[in-house]
Amino acid sequence: LTPDAIATLCAREEGHPDNAGPAALGGAVLGIPEQGGKYSFTKLKIDDGIVLVFVVPEIEILTADARAVLPKSLPYPTAVAAAAKAAALIEGLRSGDGSLLAYALDDMLHVPFRRHLIPGYDSVVSAALMAGAYGATLSGSGSTLVAIAPRDAGLRVGGAMQAAWRTHHQTAELIVSEWTVPGAELE
Repeated sequence: LTPDAIATLCAREEGHPDNAGPAALGGAVLGIPEQGGKYSFTKLKIDDGIVLVFVVPEIEILTADARAVLPKSLPYPTAVAAAAKAAALIEGLRSGDGSLLAYALDDMLHVPFRRHLIPGYDSVVSAALMAGAYGATLSGSGSTLVAIAPRDAGLRVGGAMQAAWRTHHQTAELIVSEWTVPGAELE
């Protein structure tokens, strides 16, 4: 099977392509559902001047619990703003434009409903911003948080986020994505 076919099979099983695309193809991947249960995957370019900083605390959030707190519908203005934020994220990743990334990472779809599941969320995000990140938000359903920062600030941002977690009695693993991670490979 090709990596795209593997990503499609996994996306069908999971019900969405958000994790399957990056796992099979590597890097940042946009997955789009198509007719007949198929998916289209496009690798996104990430500007060399930025890094993604992931901080993974010991808190476990079950995806089902995180999904359960989301509303069934949103007001139209929120949906329009969320679409703009998605476009800003893709262009911000491509260009490294910090103001686009800051706008994009101010999530309106998940964070307002899920932040209470993650004690310390606000202080960890604030620590990332104070250390030089363009923005920070949930990675997936949580509890991992991701910040996007200038390359030279990545370790500082991650350290500040880890320190903020410690004030909430959590140790957290730091992952600074300094280059594009390859997709799964069979040996």
